[in-house]
Amino acid sequence: MDNTGNPSHPTGASTASPTPARPDPAWVRPALAALLLATGLLYLWGLGASGWANSYYAAAAQAGSQDWTAFFYGSSDAANSITVDKTPASLWLMALSVRLFGLNSWALLVPQALCGVATVGLLYAAVRRWYGPVAGLIAGVVLAVTPVATLMFRFNNPDALLVLLLVAAAYAMVRALETASTRWLVLAGTLVGFGFLTKMLQAFLVLPVFAAVYLVAAPTTPGRRLRQVLIGGLAVVVAAGWWVLVVELVPAEHRPYIGGSQSDSVLELTLGYNGLGRITGTEVGSVGGGGGPFSGQAGPLRMFGTQVGGQISWLLPAALILLVAGLALAGRAARTDRARAGLLLWGGWLLVTGGIFSYMSGIFHEYYTVALAPAVAALVGIGATLLWQARTVASRARRIASTLVLAGTVAVTAVWSATLLGRTAEWYPWLRTAVLAGGLIAVPALLLAHRLVRRAAVPALLVGAAVALVGPAAYAMQTAATPHTGAIPAAGPQARGGFGPGGGGRITAGPDAGRPSGRFDGTGRPGDGRSGFDPPGTSAGTGRTDGRPATGPAEGRQVPGGAASDQVRGGPGAAGRTGANRGGPGGLLDSREPSAELRELLERDGDDYTWIAATVGSNNASGYQLATGRPVMAVGGFNGSDPSPTLEQFQRYVAEGRIHWFVGGGGFRNTNGGSSASSEIAAWVAANFPAQTVDEVSLYDVSSGRQG
Repeated sequence: MDNTGNPSHPTGASTASPTPARPDPAWVRPALAALLLATGLLYLWGLGASGWANSYYAAAAQAGSQDWTAFFYGSSDAANSITVDKTPASLWLMALSVRLFGLNSWALLVPQALCGVATVGLLYAAVRRWYGPVAGLIAGVVLAVTPVATLMFRFNNPDALLVLLLVAAAYAMVRALETASTRWLVLAGTLVGFGFLTKMLQAFLVLPVFAAVYLVAAPTTPGRRLRQVLIGGLAVVVAAGWWVLVVELVPAEHRPYIGGSQSDSVLELTLGYNGLGRITGTEVGSVGGGGGPFSGQAGPLRMFGTQVGGQISWLLPAALILLVAGLALAGRAARTDRARAGLLLWGGWLLVTGGIFSYMSGIFHEYYTVALAPAVAALVGIGATLLWQARTVASRARRIASTLVLAGTVAVTAVWSATLLGRTAEWYPWLRTAVLAGGLIAVPALLLAHRLVRRAAVPALLVGAAVALVGPAAYAMQTAATPHTGAIPAAGPQARGGFGPGGGGRITAGPDAGRPSGRFDGTGRPGDGRSGFDPPGTSAGTGRTDGRPATGPAEGRQVPGGAASDQVRGGPGAAGRTGANRGGPGGLLDSREPSAELRELLERDGDDYTWIAATVGSNNASGYQLATGRPVMAVGGFNGSDPSPTLEQFQRYVAEGRIHWFVGGGGFRNTNGGSSASSEIAAWVAANFPAQTVDEVSLYDVSSGRQG
């Protein structure tokens, strides 16, 4: 080990058997502590400004904090009408936090931020173990400042926990590969299984890579390797399947409806809408395949396109170059060579997951790419370290080749960073110039580095690192400084030619910077707010009976004044309420914060009803539920396209006096073959109950239909 704390082997690792660990240099622990502290500040600073963030999951966490049945199944409401359209592990974290600290923005979002800090620490540990502390620190820094990672570790979607579990599984794989350990392999499988309980089949994208790398590189006999992989696979099945088995065995009348399915089946949800359907585009009940206008055209360049590029691709070219270079350095090393095994592990993760994201025909959103961030970061840390070492310990030809590749990687990164910054040319335009200027300095200096003494070469490397990191770091800080709400968040300022959720792009200045400026109607065009489920005779998207349009603020607008101070049932909800919109009905991608008048009306005699209200669509329901602290039935689930409840079931609930109000508006119009039950319910309510308009929302007092 050299005096930098890195392994002295030219490829950065030993081959088969572990070598005695040497103590890290004195600077390593303070550097790691500084990295984790800075990451925590980036992910926690001003976190409450995002309010409820994604109110869909916030409402489910609220429900889970109020009722243990809702907690177990991941129900949207505490009365257990329907679940969210995901497995519930990420909700368990938030619901427990809400039980401990009350319902507020911080209780919902801090678990994600802590997942982010833990992910950075685990990635450092996984990379450091074979490649040294410098490689680990580089990987940790790159992950921390990846814009989409900053976004999702400050947001309450399931992705934060998913990434943590996958990185933990990769660390367990590293440990398993060292000694052919069945115990560590079982732990890796268990962690991936819990990843399934977080975001279903997306967690399994790494499984082929993990299995293949172990079969190739584990230091034991072929037969034992195969048996161990089968045991690890069994651990995946057990960890992922126990919850699925319980849900499938419990009779439907004793549990909530499985949201996102058309047959009340978690298996259908897993294999269809939230599984293979995402790849094939066959997603019954969805709002359309291909990600609509949110994610760019499917194909090999999707990760570099206008919508996705600024989220993840800053160092993606560098990661690919360094992967190839690292494998070339490994050459014809032994089968168990750790340097090559690590490159195959992280490179396979990147190529398989990135390839599926690039070509999937179903729904794909920009923020999914956070799953690529650990692999990109690991490859950059590993590859840069291996090339830097090779300039001093390899043969002359390899020294020259390594120097050329390292300098070329910095050049490519500088040009690509400048390209991405050019897509937001009006946002700090000097950054683009600074990156190009830094590249012009760093590349020649790196080309001469093999002829320079260490003290002269290190500054060249530092300039190159600054060139690589300034773009994503700037985007990450902008992301952390911007409140994010709604169903489809995105990192960084709006790119030129981009299309933000809502059809109107994201606002680029002021308190609403980075947020949508309009609504999305499912056609790929700026929406007019029509939901398709408004009762006959109402103005589309408003629930009004006078034909006039709603006049509430545009989707995504932050409530003036930031976090409020008033309380809602279930805990202090003021901070969380900044993510909703005042006035008017909600919709597919956003919730609405009801006015005080509407809230008072909804809460009236609330103890007498199972649900104080019902409305089409989960996001529409979430705003009312979060404001009142009482269960609100999400008719049709997220898209309004699930057959829950059916018209007959809804009529029975009304006759039994279990629902007080029906709230007009919400839901979605053009779903992909889903149920029409929600529109039938809306039409039946409009035909049988008088409407009253409050806060530009049509309310129907269905308690008058109570029998007996």
